[in-house]
Amino acid sequence: MTDEHERMMRANQANWDARTPVHLASRFYGLGEKLDPARWFAAFEWEDLGDLAGLDVLHLQCHLGTETIAFAERGARTVGLDISEASVAAAADIAARAGADVTYVRANVYDAVEALDGRRFDVIYTGKGALCYLPDLDRWAAVIAQLLCPGGRLYIAEFHPLLNALGPKPAEGEGTELLLRHDYLGGRDAVHRNATYTYTDGPAVEGATDSYEWMHGMDEVVNALTTAGLGIRRLRESDELPWPRWPQMVRTPSGWWRLPEGEPRIPLLYGLLASR
Repeated sequence: MTDEHERMMRANQANWDARTPVHLASRFYGLGEKLDPARWFAAFEWEDLGDLAGLDVLHLQCHLGTETIAFAERGARTVGLDISEASVAAAADIAARAGADVTYVRANVYDAVEALDGRRFDVIYTGKGALCYLPDLDRWAAVIAQLLCPGGRLYIAEFHPLLNALGPKPAEGEGTELLLRHDYLGGRDAVHRNATYTYTDGPAVEGATDSYEWMHGMDEVVNALTTAGLGIRRLRESDELPWPRWPQMVRTPSGWWRLPEGEPRIPLLYGLLASR
């Protein structure tokens, strides 16, 4: 990783520290209501993950840990790791109030092997807006391989590159049609954002508003994992999201959201299961 990438990741760390109080108070996360970690998961994720009872599970880039707690509820010995000190502190408090036994560690994902003292895991979970904050997927996949036990499994539930390429908002003067606004494939420089508001509701972010994202196509993810020695066991593409990205989306029986009938069915989320 270059010095410039390290600078950008430090900016992201500061940005996620600044986002944390906004997210804690948001309706999007709904932490003032009854905690429901399972609502962030598609049914196919649990089918692919299988029984987690008694397993060691690591959730990388866990932010507030709203998903991490679901693994502990299913009987796993659970660890969450995130780059943001504020997020890790908030996640530990949320888990304690929920009575969930989760350990949280503050570290850059690239430093996870050292931060976790060489501990290995049966299952590693990541995704839903995580990979775009990593500049180097080859190095990420090598870290995954070191963290997994022999026969261990990685599960990625991540926003599809097509979703990221479409972009969330129309430009001024455009209609509601979904248009390609960003790269699908990686390989270019980071996308720099200076945003005072995040993907949740709530007030403006105070302080560190700069962040950097990197686009990664499906081929880049798969090739990074196979180069690191992992085998791809299953790949799913889903037309549903856990929240309405666009205003025309409709709620499904699962409680998630998809584009209305009459619009093309396109992948919005993918689930990838790999093993060491």
